[in-house]
Amino acid sequence: MGHARAKIQPNRRKSFKPGKTRRRAGVARGAQRWLKHPADRAAGGTGDDGSDTMIALDWGTSNLRAYRLDGRGQVLDQVALANGITKVAPGGFPQALSDAVGPWLRDGERHVLLCGMVGSRQGWVEAPYLPCPASPADIAAALIEVPFADAQVKLIPGLSARDAAGTPEVMRGEETKLIGLMAALAGDGLVCMPGSHTKWARLAGGRIDGFSTYFTGEAFAALRAGTILGRMMTGEAIEPEGFHRGVARSGEAGHLLHHLFGVRTRALFGELSEAAGAGFLSGLLIGHEVRAAMPVAGTVRLVGDATLVGLYATAIAQCGGTALAMELDAAAAGLALIGEQVRWG
Repeated sequence: MGHARAKIQPNRRKSFKPGKTRRRAGVARGAQRWLKHPADRAAGGTGDDGSDTMIALDWGTSNLRAYRLDGRGQVLDQVALANGITKVAPGGFPQALSDAVGPWLRDGERHVLLCGMVGSRQGWVEAPYLPCPASPADIAAALIEVPFADAQVKLIPGLSARDAAGTPEVMRGEETKLIGLMAALAGDGLVCMPGSHTKWARLAGGRIDGFSTYFTGEAFAALRAGTILGRMMTGEAIEPEGFHRGVARSGEAGHLLHHLFGVRTRALFGELSEAAGAGFLSGLLIGHEVRAAMPVAGTVRLVGDATLVGLYATAIAQCGGTALAMELDAAAAGLALIGEQVRWG
């Protein structure tokens, strides 16, 4: 039985284990081209001669990734830690920051830029959401000052939008990655960022025009672990044949809730093996998401975890679209681009 092949560029990003520090001299890809654009430099920045440096952090729920950047977006050093905001005690963020980047602070760094869930209600300081559409200059102008004794710290706000029915959408951290992607795209486009809460964002006219969120990753985990469907599945691997069948089922008549019960009945009648069950469920959910979010025969840029990017690329191709994997550290590129426009005191 043949399957649609994902039209996807290979993702060569190397894994980086939390808790390890790696020194790297390289440009946050996509950043340098933007940094040299005169219109963006007019918003104010540190200059592009590499004389000024900055610490930048993507601080999420579970993990933290910190970069030491020069004035051209060059990554001088970086560190990743499994110390997300849920692992920081109340009032403990200043010490957590010092623990993460202490050597750089002691080396004289005085500018720190933060993005991610560190700006949520459960984080260090809550940053109000900035409504879409939003440009890099809009975001840079809305930074929040964060009190910290050893350096000037600024926090990037999250973004908000509303769907066609007026229901709010929110993101924190992804906006910075999208800014990094803008320079790499050099034009408009549709971007998918797979995860527990997958984001589909529209980039147009040099701005993040809007976005929508899909609960797919978390729904899969809950259905797999907490319902009768999971009792008819073995193993954690996503079996490719089962995944393809799930995506195909998502295109047939019937509501998602009806399709979900079919996962159980197919197993009862011997039409779906326990080994293929998790893949079928994953394909079913991602297939429904892709068909709802992607224009017919659309092109979608993907950025994120390589495994998830591969699954989404397969589903996009099977649903008639084209998937392009973006090979860059989008967080580092976005932090560099926003940081270049910051007016430091």
